[in-house]
Parts: sequence; structure tokens; C-alpha cells
Amino acid sequence: MSFQQLKNMDTAFRFVRVFAFVLLMACFMLCVFVLYKSYELSAKLENKIYVLAGDKALEAYASNRKDNIAVEARDHVGMFHTYFFTLDPDEKSIQTNLSKALYLADASAKKQYDILKETGYYASVISGNINQQVSVDSVLVDTQIEPYAFRCYATIKITRPTSIVTRNLITQGYLRNVSRSDHNAHGFLIEKWETLENRDLKTESR
Repeated sequence: MSFQQLKNMDTAFRFVRVFAFVLLMACFMLCVFVLYKSYELSAKLENKIYVLAGDKALEAYASNRKDNIAVEARDHVGMFHTYFFTLDPDEKSIQTNLSKALYLADASAKKQYDILKETGYYASVISGNINQQVSVDSVLVDTQIEPYAFRCYATIKITRPTSIVTRNLITQGYLRNVSRSDHNAHGFLIEKWETLENRDLKTESR
């Protein structure tokens, strides 16, 4: 084997070593890039929640409770008033709605429920074939200090066989943080709830 052949072999070996080193570094950089992208994708997915609605998956985003506290508080108050004041001439329907409402509030709501029951209000709704619906117009919540003070403005529509009565409803109370549950999805409890105004606005004949 001549000197020139040995030189060519040495050059070839060096080329192979350099090529192998470059290939190894490229593989290393590719692995680092893949790991980085995987971590980035994982972090993004952690902030996503998918909610099943029928046969559709709706994407929602996880966020700090403090970011949504005002929205959740208003919805909690709105749900409570909807359950408490929506009445149909059906005892089972009334009990179902009121049970849902009483999970969202303390004894102050139970006290008002007991007063209405003792005075025969629910019995008159059933016997008189009366429908009562509430429309929450607005809910003001002060989220600066806990428990959070709120005031709810709503309209009640009472449909009787011969007339429709529209009433103005204003209530107030406080919201205290509690654990979330199936019965209390927002994790609030209404305290010291009271009715400030519940007066007729107009009466229409049917």
C-alpha cells in the first residue's frame, strides 16, 4: 500500500469522524427541539378543558378563580333567584326548584321559604294554576372584601288564568366562599339574604 493510499484512507476516516460528529450533534439538537416543543404543548394543554355538550366537545380554558370571581358570583346569585322564584302549578316542580335554591344559600333563604309555605303561598300557586317566572336584570357584586356584598335587580311575571302581574324585585345579601360540589358548582353560599322591594308594576287582563 503506497503512501498516497494511506493518506487517502486517513482523510476518509477523518471525514467519516467529522460527518459522524455532525450527525450526532444534529440528532442531539433535534431531540432538544422535540423535548422543548413537547413541554410547550403539554403546558398549553394543561390550561385547556374540554366540556362535553351532547355529542360535541367544547373547549374551555382553565384560569385562576380570582379572574372569574365576579362572573361566577353574578351567575350564582342569578341561579339562586331563578330557582327560588320560578314556580309552576306542580308540587314536585316547586320542590325541585326550591331544593336547588336552598343548596345555594344559608338559613336566611330557608326562613323566607318557611314563611311563604306557612302562609299558603305555594298551595295557592298550585290550586290557582299560577305560573311565576323571574328575569334577573342585573346583579351588582362588591368583590373587594369577603364576604362579597351583592344586590340583585329582577322582574317577576305572575301569570294567572285571568291576568298577568309584573312585579319589581330587589334583594341583597352576601356571598361566602365554600367548597364546590354537584349542588353548588360555583362554590358560594348566599348569607343574610333579604328582600328590599317586591311591588307590583302593572296588571294586564288576559
